[in-house]
Amino acid sequence: MTDLRQTPAIPTGRSRRPRGRPLLYTSYAQDMALLDTPAKRVWTLVLIVLAFLLSAVLQDRSLEVLAGAYALAIGAIGLNLVAGYAGQISLGHAFFVAIGAYTAAALSGPPDGRNLGFGLTEIWIWLPAAGLVAAAAGVLVAPLAARLRGLYLAVVTLGLVFLGEHVFKEWDHLTGGPGVGRQAAVPELFGTRLDQDGLLGTREQSLYLVMLVLLIVFALAARNLARSRVGRAFAAIRDRDIAAEVIGVPLTRYKVLAFGASSFYAGIAGGLLYTITGFVEPGSFSLLLSVQFIAMVLIGGVATVSGSIMGALFIVLIQPLTRSLPALVPVISSDTTATPNVFQVETVLYGLLIILFLVFEPRGLYGIWIRVRTYWKSWPFSY
Repeated sequence: MTDLRQTPAIPTGRSRRPRGRPLLYTSYAQDMALLDTPAKRVWTLVLIVLAFLLSAVLQDRSLEVLAGAYALAIGAIGLNLVAGYAGQISLGHAFFVAIGAYTAAALSGPPDGRNLGFGLTEIWIWLPAAGLVAAAAGVLVAPLAARLRGLYLAVVTLGLVFLGEHVFKEWDHLTGGPGVGRQAAVPELFGTRLDQDGLLGTREQSLYLVMLVLLIVFALAARNLARSRVGRAFAAIRDRDIAAEVIGVPLTRYKVLAFGASSFYAGIAGGLLYTITGFVEPGSFSLLLSVQFIAMVLIGGVATVSGSIMGALFIVLIQPLTRSLPALVPVISSDTTATPNVFQVETVLYGLLIILFLVFEPRGLYGIWIRVRTYWKSWPFSY
């Protein structure tokens, strides 16, 4: 006797899932989607809308702090590309940030000024140029990455920071010299200054919105790069470079690409960061800045774009605490009246935070978020 009941057919479309099985992917493209679940799409949209609404709610000082955090987040994403996704340890991120900052400042500076300038104040000119010049410097350094690894590569990139400090302090015509500095890049779009009161609101509101839009653009670009063929090659090199080379991944090509992409993001961050303060000084690009970016990546989460953003926000938002600590923390010295300065406290605090996160939560803030999300998804059986 024929059974008239029929088994429901499983949809074969590339974007549909079987009903009742929301986590079952039926195609490779679905598994590699940018936002692969409805919850991710909804929450991402909510966070973006809230970020834009903050410009109308927060005070100007708070908006200026967040704008700086967004610019730093772009640089942290760049460091995560080379260190987190490609597994190449780099301590020279401050060097590439400096190249981007001074390229942008030189292009937008007045031609008849005290410092080198070309008068190209349009942001769509000097911002890509800052990234490209920094990327070119990264590509020049990258061949060393093909020959070195681990601690040796870290020491070489660390040397770039000290080399850059010396060059920028001595090149007065470009940088203005130590203690003097020069005007940062002028953000102007089609004749409208973005660092002044205008159509977008106050100066701080305008800069905040510009930094937010650029962060979204570069975060999406990095996420798409990570889930592409290039990103999978990065991951293969990071996990086992010899095995990756055996299966046909050209190590030199992708290591050079990783350093170039990371340096491009660092140059963009350098060009944007100092437009907020309007001033750039050679002493800003010390080892402390590189340590700051490393702390953002490790605290936020290695090999995650959202972790880089969370780490940047975390580091920037705790800086008011570091500004108040020097008077409270004693320093080991023969002088009982001595107190540490802000930079000493920040260095110690970043080192302590890196150690604590590596020991207790290696996946950083992103890992904490994953654990919280998993707990509530499996509640009441969260054990």
